Amino acid sequence: MNLSEATWTEVRDADVDAAVLPVGSTEQHGPHAPLGTDAMTAEAVAEAAADRWTDADASDTNDSVAAGDLLVAPPVHVGVAEEHRAFDGTLWVSPDTFRAYVRETVESLAHHGIDRVVLVNGHGGNVEAIAEVARRVSRDDATDAYAVSFTWFEAVGEHASRMGHGGPLETAMLRHVAPGLVRDDRIEEGRDGGSPRWGEWVRGVNLAHDSDEFTENGVVGDPTKGTAELGEALLDRASEALCDVARAVVERER
Repeated sequence: MNLSEATWTEVRDADVDAAVLPVGSTEQHGPHAPLGTDAMTAEAVAEAAADRWTDADASDTNDSVAAGDLLVAPPVHVGVAEEHRAFDGTLWVSPDTFRAYVRETVESLAHHGIDRVVLVNGHGGNVEAIAEVARRVSRDDATDAYAVSFTWFEAVGEHASRMGHGGPLETAMLRHVAPGLVRDDRIEEGRDGGSPRWGEWVRGVNLAHDSDEFTENGVVGDPTKGTAELGEALLDRASEALCDVARAVVERER
């Protein structure tokens, strides 16, 4: 069930096992990929997981899947992304503002009895903040909610090490879920003006705070390697992993 497309009475009458809350960013992704990449990919993974959840229940192939729905909440489009401030169009909020917004969104879901939530993240800059949100929500006896954080590109097996930024994984995912938004005529420009690695490292310390310090056009990795076929495989792996996490969240005793 998609919360944005449902009526309030449908939500009232639904049997919801858990919610998945996509969390992304509005930030540069090189000359070839849209600013909304992180939110789009997080939402795609959340929706694919919800479809898997419903299909598994309908076919009764997995007895551990609960009988209800996996509710997809509206995505959070602006995150912790000040590191990309040098590139036009990038939006960001402070970590405090971001944590408060995501936490209060989870609390509003809990108010309606949807008290098991997975934060589905698509932006590296959000990782630390959403992990803290999940911990604080889960420790708050007043809401009686339980939340965990899930970052889709960390759940794709051997592909995870190729993540980069606007690189092969994100480009591949976009080519699968939103191919019309990838500027194919700028793919090589993205590769040629990018960096092979995130940051400037000395003895395990990243000396660069902002992305323009080490990448000319915002890209890290080779986007020409991001095929639609790879994107399909990434979505399959990430959504399967998200279903496993959501199932564990639903079944976990509190």
